[in-house]
Parts: sequence; structure tokens; C-alpha cells
Amino acid sequence: MKKEGYYSSGSFAAKAHVTKKTLRYYDEHDFLKPSYVNENGARFYTDQDFQKMQQIQMLKYLGFSLEDIREMTMKEAREESLVPTLVFQSELLEERIEQMKLVLESLQQTTRLLQQGESVDWGKLMETTNVSDLEQSMKQQYLNNSNIGARISLHAKYAVNPQGWFPWIYDQCGLPAKKGTGGGQKKGRAEAFRVLELGCGNGSFWLENWDRISKGMQVTLSDQSEGMLREAKKALPSSNFEFEVIDFHEIPKEDESYDLVLANHVLFYAQDLGKVLGEIRRVLKPGGRLVCSTYGSRHMKEISALVAGFDDRILLSAHSLYGVFGKENGGELLKHYFGQVEWREYEDHLLVTDAEDLIDYIISCHGNQNRYIVNDYKAFKQFVEGRIGKGFYVTKEAGVFLAQRKE
Repeated sequence: MKKEGYYSSGSFAAKAHVTKKTLRYYDEHDFLKPSYVNENGARFYTDQDFQKMQQIQMLKYLGFSLEDIREMTMKEAREESLVPTLVFQSELLEERIEQMKLVLESLQQTTRLLQQGESVDWGKLMETTNVSDLEQSMKQQYLNNSNIGARISLHAKYAVNPQGWFPWIYDQCGLPAKKGTGGGQKKGRAEAFRVLELGCGNGSFWLENWDRISKGMQVTLSDQSEGMLREAKKALPSSNFEFEVIDFHEIPKEDESYDLVLANHVLFYAQDLGKVLGEIRRVLKPGGRLVCSTYGSRHMKEISALVAGFDDRILLSAHSLYGVFGKENGGELLKHYFGQVEWREYEDHLLVTDAEDLIDYIISCHGNQNRYIVNDYKAFKQFVEGRIGKGFYVTKEAGVFLAQRKE
């Protein structure tokens, strides 16, 4: 007997334009489980299941493998998350269209050259038309955007400090006031206060501080990800900003060209931290400052303990990033390159009341957690829900180092 509000597997397959065999495969391989299975083994699906099916089909259309999709759609679809999911899928599709236009133009240009008897750079053509590289780039952009969003969202929704993290960092930077003359200005013609941000991501730092940005600032936003920079460029339509792909191990800027370098939670990703710090010191003007955020060994410790309680093989980070550059050792590392170094801590903690938000954060981490959650997501969700109670307390131990280059 059919339950009210549920679709039989046949009607759901027809609605989603797939076969019942595909539905069985998705069920057996944990891509899409039916919401209800009756005593006779008949499968039934809901509109929420249809949302997830739509996401799977769109990602397949964009070229992702089923294994990639399995991880990317692991969590259950929620109506409140449908709009941002659809918006981001639209953005991915727009990007795919732009990329395929470039491929088409390259093929058409090559055809014209051959018809005219001219030589062709086959290596360049292969690079331009390498669809697998484009798909890998899109996958990384998808993961980066969703992961950054989940991490920012948890802090924004559940932090007890009324001043947000990004506005607090902005205060530590000593940037020119919007209505003031600002640092670095001289009598007569104003000289722009120049800022370089390393690892800008999608530009959230500046977006949250949008109303405070002075016209007397010139900001170079840099990241190693072209996808992230495209997102930042769309979010920040202002002449204050320029955007550039930069590997912070070799910053392609002149000596003594910036008043401030901002590195928000990125220095611990350096392969050669000494080289990065040397580059930052080089591009800073005498008296210029580096503002770099990081965290300490106690940061978010309750979440690490939580996932270990579900499966002790889970590590939310491949290695302890604070051990590379953190509160405990960052000062000593910076003193080798800068004259004055000061640590300022952001006083805060989280009190999380929604298990889904906490799970989104856990999934977004850089460790091995998805390997052990993907096959047993519902059990993991129940485990987290059982420990949320009236609120799950999470320690925050984060702040910034302020380092100044000697005059």
C-alpha cells in the first residue's frame, strides 16, 4: 500500500527520468536511499529524495564521477539548503558553459589554421581542450566553496562574541578609516594604502567589512585557486580590488610595495614557511605590517573528540596545522623575519544547537572523516544528534599575530 506523500519506486523513477535499476544501484551503493521500505521490500521516496536526485543528476551532467558525487552528496538534502545548492549548481553550469566556449573557440581557430595551411601548436590545443582538467578544477571549486561556507556558517550562527571574526580582524589591521585620510597618505596628492591578501578564498573577509572600506585603499586579492578568485571577483565589484593567482612561495611583486599583508588562516599550508615569510617581508614597506591569523592546540577540541567517539580512526586534519604555524610557535617563527611580533586572541566559543550544522562543519574538514562517514551517514547523524542536547560547547582558541617590518 502506498503511503501518503511518498512515491513508489516506479513513479519516482519516471519523475526523475531514470530507470528502477538505477534507483536500486543508488540504494545498494549508498548514493540515494529510499525514505521508506515496507514489509515486502518495496521502496518509497519523497520530494526531499527528489532534491537529492536532482543534485546527483546535475553533478553527473557536469562530468563528475559517481565516486565523487557519492562524497559530495553524502549529507541528506534539507529544504533550507536547497536554494544555495541550486544557486551554486547554476554557477557551476555557467562556468562549464564558459569553459566549453573556450574549447570551441580553440577548435575553430585550429580548423582555420589547418585550412590556411598554417602550423598548429598541438600542445597548446591539448592543454586548452583537456576536459578532464576542467572537471577536476570544477570539483575543487565546488568543494572549496561548500567547505568554506560550512566553516564560516558554524562560527557565524553559534559564536557568542557579538563582534564577528572578520570584523575583529579588520580592527587589528590598522586600515585607513573610511572617512579619514588613512595611513600612508601625504600632503597634496593622496598615496593609496596598499594591501595584499594571501589566500583570499571567496572574498568573505572584505564582503563582511564592505561598509568600512576606504577609497584610499588599493587591495590585491590573491589565491592559488582561479575558481576562488572568480567567486571573489563576483562578490566584490569595486575599483579598490584587483585579483591575481599567486603562489605565496614566490610573490610576483616589487620589493617594499605594500603597507599591509593579510594572511588569514593560510600560513600553516606553506610547504616552505621560511620562504613564504621571507617573501612577505620583502614586499612589505619599511614599517609595514603582516597580520596573520591562526589558532592554538585547544581550538575546536570538542569536535575532534566527538568524531573520535564515533570512530577512532577519524582525523579532521591530515596533520595538526597549529603545529606548523600556531599560537604556541608562531611568535618564534615570525621573530626571525620581523622586528616586532604581538599575539592578540579573539575571545569566543560556540554553543551549537543543530546537529546538521555541526555535521556540515565536520564534513568540510581536511581530514579522512568522509571515508568513514559516507557508508554510515544516518548512524553518524544519530550519533551527533544524541550528543547535541541543549547545546554542544566548542572551545575557540584563535587570534592574530601582528608582525612589523623594521624601518
